[in-house]
Amino acid sequence: MPQSDAVKTILIVDDSASLRQTVHIVLAQAGYAVLEAADGIEGLSRLDGRRIHLIISDVNMPNMDGIAFVKAVKLRPDYRFTPIIMLTTEAQENKKLEGQMAGAKAWVVKPFQPEQMLRAVSKLVLP
Repeated sequence: MPQSDAVKTILIVDDSASLRQTVHIVLAQAGYAVLEAADGIEGLSRLDGRRIHLIISDVNMPNMDGIAFVKAVKLRPDYRFTPIIMLTTEAQENKKLEGQMAGAKAWVVKPFQPEQMLRAVSKLVLP
């Protein structure tokens, strides 16, 4: 089977269990494999060498916020080029800029529509 037919894996990092569940369902129904983490520290522990095609992270989380998480991911050689979507209630331009400077590729504001999330995901998940 060609590599491009393999299931794509997405990591969701958010301190809200209900939001993780909602995003998980949307992505799983679209055919993605999904991993979850409750904060940036747990998110980093999920980066254990397996291929992650995309990361979706909240900004405001305990222990390690989303911006610090993105910066930490970008320091890891195996995950430096993994695209990251920030999924957050933060809509201020300065926060978006901070996220972009850290390495985030897209910014989706909560509450989100499933189609909006899947459009952003499909643009960033590469074969």
